[in-house]
Amino acid sequence: ALVMSIAILFFLPILHTSKSQGLQFYPMNQILFWYMFIIVILLTWIGARPVEDLYILTGQILTVLYFLYYIINPIVSKIWDKTLNY
Repeated sequence: ALVMSIAILFFLPILHTSKSQGLQFYPMNQILFWYMFIIVILLTWIGARPVEDLYILTGQILTVLYFLYYIINPIVSKIWDKTLNY
């Protein structure tokens, strides 16, 4: 998971298939971007906490949400492209 969390960032340009390059035309992706920003901040905070059951569970949930972003974001972009008839 540690390697994939960094490796996935290298595959983003290859996987980007949206018709428009900017997020200004994708309001749902803007929301997802800030969702991702909050998750990264929380994962950073959780990483600095001591190893306790509550922090472990929170870290696992946030890790799943981190990887779900990379699955949900392209799907939302394709749906939005179909909605706008690109």
